[in-house]
Amino acid sequence: SVRTQGTVEPVRRVGLVAQVSGKVESVSDRFLDGRFFKVGDILLQLEKSDYEFAIARARAQEAAAAQRVAEERGRNLQAQREWRELGTSEANDLFLRKPQLRAAEASLAAAQADVSAAELALKRTTVRAPFDGRLEKKLVDLGQFVAPGTVLAQIYATERVEVHLPISDSQLALLELPLFEMAVEAYPDVVLSARFGGERWQWQGKIARVEASIDRNSRVTFAIAEVSNPFGESGSQRPPLTPGLFVEASIRGKPIQQSVELPATALRGDNTVLLVNENSRLERLPVELLRREQGRVWVRGIAAGEQIVAEQSSLLAAGAAIEVATVRPTSG
Repeated sequence: SVRTQGTVEPVRRVGLVAQVSGKVESVSDRFLDGRFFKVGDILLQLEKSDYEFAIARARAQEAAAAQRVAEERGRNLQAQREWRELGTSEANDLFLRKPQLRAAEASLAAAQADVSAAELALKRTTVRAPFDGRLEKKLVDLGQFVAPGTVLAQIYATERVEVHLPISDSQLALLELPLFEMAVEAYPDVVLSARFGGERWQWQGKIARVEASIDRNSRVTFAIAEVSNPFGESGSQRPPLTPGLFVEASIRGKPIQQSVELPATALRGDNTVLLVNENSRLERLPVELLRREQGRVWVRGIAAGEQIVAEQSSLLAAGAAIEVATVRPTSG
């Protein structure tokens, strides 16, 4: 496994914005910092009066436009009868009032659109939750006047959270990260842990994706772990994985091929080990360090059957002749 750390953040965090202007007429009990809400819940209500008046005016204009269309259709039929009485079957459009009819029909369509726009504006005075989430910070309150584009609150979705985990170049070699598009099942698992309330808790997650660019300052790659249902079920003993919580992460790595596990004391500072050659002399052997963890190292470059000095000493140096003692088990 590869160990790293990061801070919990919501996958989706948005500013709740007013689409119309008006005075805040009422607010929900859920419109408070830290409160949870469900999709479609009413969070606050803006004053409706101006928009109800606009709907009444728009409907009056729609009725007037419909009357004009009816009148023009009647005049069109009358003009057709008059032209037939003159004994000819062809007449110009102006005489038959076709342009006037098309203009009346266009005015009716525009009036109907005005009614729809006024009804939509009225609907937007009711601010509803766009998803299941939590209110992070409210920015307006009862009686305040808001304009279109005013941010009413900061909210985030509670369905999933994510943690941006820095991965160094040496750690990257130990992981199967989704550097390209691949099946979700192929992403490595990750265990997040944190101390909360005097106890250490764990959450299961999965690496979902990798950031689109390498950090220009630290030159590390950020893998993004996601955890579903971070707030758990009501009554659960485990605390929620709340945004802002600092967590440690253990990412499942891939098998290290052709590697040897040694005590950390066997590895010298220049990434070499002392090898006992066929002449019973010590010889420096360069190795590739793959991983170091809690007194152990994994290296590549040692063949099977070779004898390695497990602990460094000032008495041992390359070229020294030694004798390897054979330890025989004692019978009980």
